[in-house]
Amino acid sequence: MYKIVNKKQLSHDMVWFDIEAPLIAKKAKPGQFVILRTDEYGERIPLTMAGHDEEKGTITIVFQAVGKSTNIMAALEVGQGFKDVVGPLGKPTTTEGLKRVCVVGGGTGNALAYPIATGMHAAGIQVDMVMGFKNKDLVILEEEFKAGVDNLYITTDDGSYGEKGFTTDKLKQLIEDGNKYDEVIAVGPPIMMKFICAVTKNYDIKTVVSLTALMIDGTGMCGGCRVTVDGENKYVCVDGPEFDGQTVDWDEIIARNAFYFKEEEEARSHNCHIAGGVRHND
Repeated sequence: MYKIVNKKQLSHDMVWFDIEAPLIAKKAKPGQFVILRTDEYGERIPLTMAGHDEEKGTITIVFQAVGKSTNIMAALEVGQGFKDVVGPLGKPTTTEGLKRVCVVGGGTGNALAYPIATGMHAAGIQVDMVMGFKNKDLVILEEEFKAGVDNLYITTDDGSYGEKGFTTDKLKQLIEDGNKYDEVIAVGPPIMMKFICAVTKNYDIKTVVSLTALMIDGTGMCGGCRVTVDGENKYVCVDGPEFDGQTVDWDEIIARNAFYFKEEEEARSHNCHIAGGVRHND
C-alpha cells in the first residue's frame, strides 16, 4: 500500500495528498505524472504530480473530487492509501535556453502548474504566474505560488478576488505591456488552453501545453490517450504530457473528453466502480 502521510483540504472539493512512494520520489521531475488505483476494482486515475520530496520519499498530488473515483479518493484519510501508484510517467518539463516565461493555470490546472512554475524559478528562470478561477472560494495555493515565482497574478470570472476577467485577458495585457516571454506554459481545461494558444499565436510566442487524456495502461499500448499533434497521432502517456500547443487539434480533444459523459453520470448515481470498461457493483 502507498500510504497517505499528509492531507489538506484546499477548498470544498480540492484535496492535497502527500503519499509514501520513495522509488517514484527519487526519480520524479516537474511535469511528470503518476497513475493511481484506490483498490483492486478501482479506476486507473492519471494525475500530474504537484511535487515530490526525495528525502522524505513522498510525492504530492492535488485533485478535484468531481466523479465517482475522485470522491472515493477524497474520502481517504491519513494512514490509509492506494493499492497502486505507477510512475514517474511522461516526459519532464524542458527548461533549456529559457530566461523568462509566463505560466498560466486554470482552475484545478493550477495545482499541476505549481511544480512547473516553481521548478523553473528554482532553475533560475524568471516566472510570471497567471492563475484563473471562477470565484474567490476556489482559489488555491496562493501563498505557495507567491513564495515560488517572481510575479503572481490572480483572475476570477466574477471579480470576487484578484482581477475580474479570464486568464487570456491578463496574458494579453502582460504581453502588450511589453513583457517579453521566451515561452508560455498553459495548464488547465482544454478550452482555456485552446484560447491561450490563440492569444500567443498573434505574438509568435511558443506555447507549451500540458494535456490530460483518457489513460489505461500508461505505456502507449492501449491508444486510449491518443491525440493529434501537427497532423500526427501522439500518445500523451509516452510522448507527453507536454506538447506545442499551436499544433494540437483542440476540437478533437474537447470532443473526446466528453465521450464518456453518460457513463460518468451513471457511475456517480450508482454505487459502483468502473475499471477497464467493466462495471463492478459494490
